[in-house]
Amino acid sequence: MSRRDDILEAERLRAAQRAEGRDTERWNNLVQMFFTQAVRQGDAPFLLRKAEGAWRSLSYAEAARQVASLARGLRAIGVQRGDRVALVSENRPEFALADLAIMAAGAITVPTYTTNTVRDHAHILANSGASAAIVSTAKLARGVVEAALQTGTCRTFVGMEPLRRVQAEALAFHDMADLIARHPAAPAEVAAEASMGRADLACLIYTSGTGGAPRGVRQHHGAILHNIAGCIEIIRADFPDTGRERFLSFLPLSHAYEHTAGQFLPIGLGGEIAYAEGLEKLAANIEEVSPTIMVVVPRLFEVLRARILKAIEKQGGLAPRMLALAGRLEAKRQTRGRLGLLDRPADLLVERTLRRKIRARFGGRLKAMVSGGAPLNPEAGRFFSALGLTILQGYGQTEAGPVISCNRPAAKLKMHTVGPPLRDVHVEIAEDGEILVAGELVMHGYWNNPEETERVLVDGLLHTGDIGFLDDDGHIVITDRKKDIIVNDKGENIAPQKVEGMLTLQPEIAQAMVYGDRRPHLVGVVVPDPEFVAEWARTQGIDPESARTSPELLRAVQAAVDRVNAQLTVTEKVRRVILADAPFSVENAQLTPSMKIRRHVLKELYGPRLDALYKA
Repeated sequence: MSRRDDILEAERLRAAQRAEGRDTERWNNLVQMFFTQAVRQGDAPFLLRKAEGAWRSLSYAEAARQVASLARGLRAIGVQRGDRVALVSENRPEFALADLAIMAAGAITVPTYTTNTVRDHAHILANSGASAAIVSTAKLARGVVEAALQTGTCRTFVGMEPLRRVQAEALAFHDMADLIARHPAAPAEVAAEASMGRADLACLIYTSGTGGAPRGVRQHHGAILHNIAGCIEIIRADFPDTGRERFLSFLPLSHAYEHTAGQFLPIGLGGEIAYAEGLEKLAANIEEVSPTIMVVVPRLFEVLRARILKAIEKQGGLAPRMLALAGRLEAKRQTRGRLGLLDRPADLLVERTLRRKIRARFGGRLKAMVSGGAPLNPEAGRFFSALGLTILQGYGQTEAGPVISCNRPAAKLKMHTVGPPLRDVHVEIAEDGEILVAGELVMHGYWNNPEETERVLVDGLLHTGDIGFLDDDGHIVITDRKKDIIVNDKGENIAPQKVEGMLTLQPEIAQAMVYGDRRPHLVGVVVPDPEFVAEWARTQGIDPESARTSPELLRAVQAAVDRVNAQLTVTEKVRRVILADAPFSVENAQLTPSMKIRRHVLKELYGPRLDALYKA
């Protein structure tokens, strides 16, 4: 037996022991999970969307009927077991229906970002060998069709909305609603045909490519089901039962985090999924939908924190003092584990004057916001905790389902950690500090990429590329990405993500990247906050556009950097910065679709100017 087999066998034995006398389920595949839940939930709401000013729901029973019929329709147009089917869509009910139908047909879903370029689509279509694609709109289909014509692989297109036919005899176009209508099927029959096992491939999730071309992660049914079981255990054990769970979906469903935690986890819970209208309407949607759980990324916290601070400052009066008091009380709670008797009257005052209003803005039913995808600055976590909102930081990778660990409110909540591993997840630390993971959640490798697979999977252990350690309570503490660590000219290691996180908490700074490998100190490139720039330009009596090239603006931003420097070690201090030409974005390839900065792109663009800072 290999080491991986030994670890998995030990975990299976522990799981069997825990299951004795307990009413638990072990689904064979995601399709079986969905159809089982559809029978149980019946006419209860499943998928919600806002149309004509009102939220409308699709029931579990109706969703099951549509999934079964679409699965039959896909088979009728030539989709076979094992085929890869690209899925290109915004977050909407049809995404879940199409995803489940692809799997119910025995095929493999390849979720793809709507922000992908034609080149991105071409790489994924060619690498996956996708024979068909389900696309939401005619606009999105243009890029996918162009990529298909370039690669010669994808020949069948299904539109959630009517698609424009292209003059190419080799391509076939179908309407999703028509396929459902023309191929009625009983959900029970289609469910019975879903014979996939937990080890069978469910989907190819392409990594967002922070350092190069995206790689297709082979996520099997068991990996996602393992994640669901671990997350459900936390929710059931650590949160009060407030009825059916409701999730608000707004992160890209093509990302493993939202795909598992924002789509399949709600199904495993028998809950509801409401689809946000977009980031610009997210705040309003939260109040309208009243979600119980939200899957979020750290950047959202930074944006919400800035808005709340601005609103409280504008309100004036008692509000700023209550916010300051809430912060002091939270600091005591974090240090001591609880508040003393003398602090309780102040805590009650904050509860009645501030926290209730903040929770109402989040719908009033929110149990937790679970942060993942990137490190959460502990200061941001403490800020929201002080306002009475439960923030849980999780950790994971696409290669691990993707959830590896998560903080638990019932245990000691440590904002500087990403919590203990989920149930049946084996974590160990390599000699060089790299976090290694084993268990059913670990991928079976990268699609058509044996070299990278062998590099990342060694003796059954996933080499995460993250550096960290396990503290005395078994919580994972991440210090940095192995490949992102900056080593200065004295050989000292610096974690750039920590410094960048602290910089972007300043109201003057929206985004930042620090730089200084083999150099005597750090420098950086920053994107000034647009609201700060507009206000600063107004007070200076100059045009906001011309302000961006002003030396005075640079000095104002450097003052914010210096405030952060006062909290950093000598090695971590950022001595000088330059202002970015434009915000880092997905469109200019400086951010991945999951909002991580692409360091290699930024270094190539700003490297010469950053190098010049050492000479001036």
